[in-house]
Amino acid sequence: MTDYYSILEVQRGAPDDEVKKAYRRLAMKWHPDRNSGSKEAEEKFKDITEAYDVLRDPQKRAMYDRYGEAGLRGGGGASDFHHFDLSEALGVFMRDFGGFGGIDEMFGGARHGGSVRTGADVKVTVQLSLGEVATGVDRTLLLKLLDACDRCEGNGAEPGTQPQTCTTCAGVGEVRRAQRSFFGQFVSVAPCPTCKGEGQVVASPCRKCRGEGRVRAERTIEVKIPAGVASGQYMTLRGVGNAGSRGGALGDVHVVFEVADDPRFERDGEDLYTEVLATYPQLVLGGTIEVPTVDATMTLEIPPATQSGQVFHLRGRGLARVNASGTGDLHVRVQLWTPEDVSSEEHAVLQQLHALRPRVELSSRGKGFWSRMKEALGA
Repeated sequence: MTDYYSILEVQRGAPDDEVKKAYRRLAMKWHPDRNSGSKEAEEKFKDITEAYDVLRDPQKRAMYDRYGEAGLRGGGGASDFHHFDLSEALGVFMRDFGGFGGIDEMFGGARHGGSVRTGADVKVTVQLSLGEVATGVDRTLLLKLLDACDRCEGNGAEPGTQPQTCTTCAGVGEVRRAQRSFFGQFVSVAPCPTCKGEGQVVASPCRKCRGEGRVRAERTIEVKIPAGVASGQYMTLRGVGNAGSRGGALGDVHVVFEVADDPRFERDGEDLYTEVLATYPQLVLGGTIEVPTVDATMTLEIPPATQSGQVFHLRGRGLARVNASGTGDLHVRVQLWTPEDVSSEEHAVLQQLHALRPRVELSSRGKGFWSRMKEALGA
């Protein structure tokens, strides 16, 4: 069994602030950007983020403490747990420790020996209909971003000149100060005050970008959205965000999905629930009824003696499972339609039917809807 407490190096029962501090410390240590894209570091980063995501959530943590990892997979009542991929792990880290575009600042702007900053990440929300979710969709997004200045080619210096190595820090981008105390010598490291940590000084700034090395621009990007996504999920597009200052690398774009409600259905993950009406003769004698699907309608054959409230499970008629194989189900609840007004001929027929069966015996009612629902779902 996976031991999330051991992964985060905390004791079982550790308070929330201790869990958060442990995660931050380990995430800073194993973040892929700090380990040159090491596969080992990436796997450790995903593991500690998964552990943190469980232990920081009171309900997930209680389920895990009681049932172990099996409880998170449905054994104890939860059904939405899955292992993290790298983009999800990075998203959790950015959300709780700086938000979108916050990693660069936490890591000192992604500096390596006086190099310039990576551009800030961009968050964009995409509205989707349930029909688009069912099939997946390609979208063209128009983004307002910071692009490298075409006049100075991104270095911030007026054409004909070049940035110069900072003489204060010798191009390192940081300065060290040593102080002696009773406890010994302490060394503090801070960004260079002359070049502001960039390692270079621009004596003649570019007149177009004023030495920034980037200008505001509009850019279109193509996004292929997979089928089955849900509100709040997102995908990360690497290296297509804002340009970094003075030749810095491009940041990322985080595309967040927002799915509009469809009045015909209720959604639970990849499963859909709908309700259709049937007449009394259809329920008693059996027949066919039209059932809505996401993109069309289909015919459902109901058997004789169908009870109002009975649920039919149509396998594979739901939504695709995102990043996985298979499709969810469509659950159809059939309800008796009661007309608000009847003709005189219908009224006479109903009177005859009432005379034949004036009341319903309690013993013939059978099990209630919820009992039948539990049986159908295997509860």
